[in-house]
Amino acid sequence: MPLTWTLKPFAHLTTTELYALLQLRSEVFVVEQTCPFQDIDGLDQTAWHLLGHAPGGELAAYARLFGPGVAFPEASIGRVVSSPRHRRTGLGRELMSQAIGGVERLFGSQPIQIGAQLYLQEFYESFGFRQVGPGYLEDDIPHIHMVRA
Repeated sequence: MPLTWTLKPFAHLTTTELYALLQLRSEVFVVEQTCPFQDIDGLDQTAWHLLGHAPGGELAAYARLFGPGVAFPEASIGRVVSSPRHRRTGLGRELMSQAIGGVERLFGSQPIQIGAQLYLQEFYESFGFRQVGPGYLEDDIPHIHMVRA
């Protein structure tokens, strides 16, 4: 299923796009993962938003991208999420490829840091990310910091 990818700063998001990305993040990070947390964290305004729309317009994949010094000292990718209705199709791999490419286009080739859920460590390692530092709990979910040099 080919997606249409869009990369926008916060100020260029339409209200419909903003609603869809917040709805998808809530569906997965709050409801599916049974994790009440403050998703709207004040960083969306400084992020670039990567949106992957399926034919028909449904938001199937999303991530936010940051320049160095915003979320981490390095450039970073966060809130990586795919819709449950579009999983097991290779969408996660396509999303990460698009996100890494977006960081490189926006900020140049440089290290990228992520805060990854521990169970996805091997997935992120397949893109060249390596664990840095000890694991930690974030909202009672095991996480690790990873950097792609």
